[in-house]
Amino acid sequence: MSGEHLPRRQRRRYREELCCTSKRHCKWIRQVVASEAETASANAFPFTISGRQRSRAQRESEFASVGAFGSNGSVFAKALIPEEDIEHLSVFRPAVEKMAPYVPGEQPRPGQRLIKLNTNENPYPPSPAVARRVREALKNGALRLYPPPRPQALIERAASVFGVPRDRVIAGNGCDELLGILFRATLGHGDTLAYPSPSYTLYDTLATIQEARVEHIPFSLGTDGMLAALARARAKLTILCNPNSPSGAFTPIEALDRLAGRLSPRLLAIDEAYVDFADENAVRLLKRHDNVVILRSLSKSFSLAGVRLGLCFASAPVIETLSKIKDSYNVSRLALAAGVGALEDMPWMRRNVMRVKRERERAVRVLTGFGFEVLPSWANFVFARIAGSDLSALAGALRRKGILVRHFNSPCLRDGLRISIGTRAEMNALYAALKGLKQYMRAVGDSQRRAK
Repeated sequence: MSGEHLPRRQRRRYREELCCTSKRHCKWIRQVVASEAETASANAFPFTISGRQRSRAQRESEFASVGAFGSNGSVFAKALIPEEDIEHLSVFRPAVEKMAPYVPGEQPRPGQRLIKLNTNENPYPPSPAVARRVREALKNGALRLYPPPRPQALIERAASVFGVPRDRVIAGNGCDELLGILFRATLGHGDTLAYPSPSYTLYDTLATIQEARVEHIPFSLGTDGMLAALARARAKLTILCNPNSPSGAFTPIEALDRLAGRLSPRLLAIDEAYVDFADENAVRLLKRHDNVVILRSLSKSFSLAGVRLGLCFASAPVIETLSKIKDSYNVSRLALAAGVGALEDMPWMRRNVMRVKRERERAVRVLTGFGFEVLPSWANFVFARIAGSDLSALAGALRRKGILVRHFNSPCLRDGLRISIGTRAEMNALYAALKGLKQYMRAVGDSQRRAK
């Protein structure tokens, strides 16, 4: 808000107004503040309006409770200025100003040689049909045109592959956009979101934007206890990541069937971003429950993280409502073409999934041999723990050896690493790095035994 974007003559006027130093306010502010200062205690107003006798830092500290500061150090009492005159001071909602942003996993800079095992991408390339479809989309100058608001080709292909009617499908710019649409459609100020925790931390971010309350139901209650607590919460929106991240845990579909019945008519959203690496999915629940919403990502099993494409399945009325909120042209032509190509070659995806699952089984054995407790996983990653230890230093040591893994600095997760399943060569590099850190691993183990 410095006004640098304005012409020079307008810039000075802008700054004067922003700092509230215009003649029509200065006298009024001084009079009101002086009056308040006379009647308030010294502790409440330990200041005078004379700013020249104090440093800017001192004045900022003294006026923090009642005022704000202009770029030239002048003082104005925000609480004392008419609301219509300070509109520019509150351009963001308080909930947004206070919220912590979602922090994604590290992405290497161009030219940086790192093995990425931290953000759950597929280590294998997408089907050749993807490149073919993208090349076709580039013909005849198509990129100068907006993509279709409702991409029929992708929706028809998805409906055929997943056995869902076309009017029960919506596409998004990745699963994250679809989550944002869902949260905006269902949650307002004071509404409740409930989900098992720990899980995908973006849920908290999206709920905070909507000024919704979040009820975290601990996974430590066990499957039955956790599902019972979700049902008792009776939240406006209940969401469950299945398989879960970062643990990889899977909740049986029969249990979700019962939960959907108990929550009706409130929505139960099932985030199935990783479900192709499990043995079953919840699509069949759409025929039994109108309150079930299923989200799918093409980033993981279909190897399309770079184009950002997701799908949402729900009842026709829910899809119709969500369509009101989405951007008109929310998915690019190239992403749509890539999605059609990927869905045309399901055998390719299944082969890649089987390769990941085999390497996942091997990772469990090898990491267990290093002394980790590896949680059962139905996803394309594993969560490896050394109970009671903070593994941030180990994550840092691996990074210095050129390998990225994901460490979460929260009390219930800091003793573990989420490790995406890579190619055989990438996983071998991880194991070799861990062997080179045996001294560190031994020290962690000794610390753990002493704690017991």
